[in-house]
Amino acid sequence: MTRRTDWPDHTAPESRPGALGRGHGDGVEPERDGREGDGSGTREGAGRSGGRRRRRGGFGEHQDSGPPSSSRAEKGEPPTGDPAEQARAICLRLLTGTPRTRKQLADALRKREIPDEVAEEVLSRFEEVGLINDSAFADAWVESRHHGRGLARRALARELRTKGVESALIDEAVGQLDSEQEEATARELVARKLRSTRGLDRDKRLRRLAGMLARKGYGEGMALRVVRQALEEEGEDTEDLGHEAF
Repeated sequence: MTRRTDWPDHTAPESRPGALGRGHGDGVEPERDGREGDGSGTREGAGRSGGRRRRRGGFGEHQDSGPPSSSRAEKGEPPTGDPAEQARAICLRLLTGTPRTRKQLADALRKREIPDEVAEEVLSRFEEVGLINDSAFADAWVESRHHGRGLARRALARELRTKGVESALIDEAVGQLDSEQEEATARELVARKLRSTRGLDRDKRLRRLAGMLARKGYGEGMALRVVRQALEEEGEDTEDLGHEAF
């Protein structure tokens, strides 16, 4: 419990000497050392005394809790209160500037120990108002990752599964890409990489280029066909190349 005699430390500076020097015979006396001299209760002495009392208790305990509250404020979370309010603050912070799936947000709430029933209610409400939309997320992901990174449907579907998107929504999203568009992207990828393989023997070029496509989710058949055609255009003989070379 905070003692009333601790309170003068938090009054205006000009009131401290009088508060510590008079009218509080049973209170906490300011500690003196050799520098105080006449014991007149200078601000320097009061400051040292006040600092010591804050470390022992009273308002000092509340002040020590400042950094966690500041940290929560920086994260956009209320310092205390209703778990639903905390859940909403966490979700809004995570959604700022970056779309998230429902599963990603649910995982974040679980990590912050938000009760499951509260998290479910908040996430459902966010879906109702359109702040969570896994279908739109999947469509945007496919568009961005295919054109930006050249990923094929198989790799895109794998990434969306790891983010908790439902299978039906994944199928709809990757269905935006047909085989012709996917093969056209594979050819562009090979064309950009082809120059760096010049000077290598034919089989090594084939493995390097086809391996690059495989890592991006392209099937073996398509990868081999695209690479063979690219090598033929450079004058390589590919008649004896088969799947074993891949």
